[in-house]
Amino acid sequence: MPVVSLPYKYLERLCGTDRKTIIEHLPMIGSDIERILEEQVDVEFFPSRVDLYSTEGVARAMRGFLGLETGEEIYPVSPSSISFTVDPNLKEVRPYIGSAVIRDVHLDNEAIISLMGVQEALHWVVGRGRAKVAIGVHDLDKVTPPFRYYGAPVSRSFVPLDFDREMTLAEIMEEHPKGRDYAHIVKDKPVMPLIEDANGNVLSFPPIINGELTRVTEASRNLLLDVTGTDERAVMTALKVLCTTLITAGGKCESVSINGVIMPDLSPETREVKVSSCNKLLGTSLSAEEMAEILRKMRFGAEKSGDNSVSIRIPCYRADIMHEWDVYEDVAIGAGFGSLNAALPTTFAAGCEHPIMKHASAIRDICCGLGYLEVMPFTLSNEDVMYTRMQRNPDPNALRVLHPISEEQTLVRTDLLPLLLDLLRMNKRRELPQRIFHTGDVVLEMQTYQKLALASTHPGADFSEAYATTDALMRELGISYTPRESSDPAFIHGRSADIMVDGKKVGVFGEIHPGVLNGFDIDQPAMGIELDLHLIF
Repeated sequence: MPVVSLPYKYLERLCGTDRKTIIEHLPMIGSDIERILEEQVDVEFFPSRVDLYSTEGVARAMRGFLGLETGEEIYPVSPSSISFTVDPNLKEVRPYIGSAVIRDVHLDNEAIISLMGVQEALHWVVGRGRAKVAIGVHDLDKVTPPFRYYGAPVSRSFVPLDFDREMTLAEIMEEHPKGRDYAHIVKDKPVMPLIEDANGNVLSFPPIINGELTRVTEASRNLLLDVTGTDERAVMTALKVLCTTLITAGGKCESVSINGVIMPDLSPETREVKVSSCNKLLGTSLSAEEMAEILRKMRFGAEKSGDNSVSIRIPCYRADIMHEWDVYEDVAIGAGFGSLNAALPTTFAAGCEHPIMKHASAIRDICCGLGYLEVMPFTLSNEDVMYTRMQRNPDPNALRVLHPISEEQTLVRTDLLPLLLDLLRMNKRRELPQRIFHTGDVVLEMQTYQKLALASTHPGADFSEAYATTDALMRELGISYTPRESSDPAFIHGRSADIMVDGKKVGVFGEIHPGVLNGFDIDQPAMGIELDLHLIF
């Protein structure tokens, strides 16, 4: 989850109250305080609350929660003559763009840091690492409208941010730090997305980097926002959060025409919610007027519309409100979780340890007794770690993430040994020997199974150590097994064996293949053991 840094002076100025009061109430609006420093407090928010990723957004929510300013905030949008044209060649590249103009802003250093922070947080949470959404903020006074968003050749050049020379788009993707980080998003596309003004000055090469020409400084007074992406709803969500953040900071919003479509639309969504449904879910006995008052604290527009209904206006930046239950959650937050009555459940059942956990507990004791340290790798992994580096063929039955937030988390793990080797890679500068293990769930064919993996790395790690460890482990588990020569490409041929129990393969052990060690950048010999616990027990 994103961690937002909130500088005290700026936060106190926007909230209209002191830092002690703010810090005391921050956890009550759904946050986790990471650290309290001399000049700022670092706070972690849920990914769903993208409107809280800036000092301005937190101040807006806190003013309502403390009763300093309740109800919805109105965001007027004035018309302007600024327009964009969009190249149809970008339809299969990066088709959507949103834009707005913010005028009369006075950004000090803290406000600029806040703006950069919300921009990067939106890139991560909404933009999926800029693949889905990328944001540009420009000094409008340095360029000339109208603007165009078009597909450019890689030979097109401009001066990118933080550089003092012109570079072609191809050079930026190879040499600029941001280019190396994000080139994979567009490098295989037939054309490169580019934004330029009426005089041919480049504003942005989304999703890679902005131009140095339009860098925002404390002297900037008028800003142009561009949000490009592959998902229209995500693009508009990011645009609305940026616009409302800058309006809260003191700016005035003006509309932009994109191929004749006027944006942004900062008007609220109107909805009716039932008081009885809210009371049933929360265990409360609120009246319609009381519920409306609480929702006004949470910065909704809300009025009683009947004995059992409240008419609400959902702020445009609250992209997380999709169902009535989301509104009821805000009622609980606004009322204070401490005000909800605690009660014992009406049903009673005696708990007992699950058989799987009994086996896992016994295995942990054995592995620790053999001198191995338990680790907890992530449940999500990727094909590179799980298969490519292991020299194994991808498993067609792996459960893949439909909308991954990064290239590192694209599927649910199917094995544990690759994750252990990746941990050894991360800790290769630590003292040797290193012996680690993990027992936990994997997912195959939409079913959850339990596996065990052990790994060891040091100058003497070899087949003999793997064999001896497997023999001790199986003996302690009370299971008879037979080793059989293995053809698993993750291990050295002739120095590995399949673990056979009652004629079926339940695991493998051996000395890790040099190609796998190179893939994980491990510079010492290593051995590994894998066991399918669901086949044994």
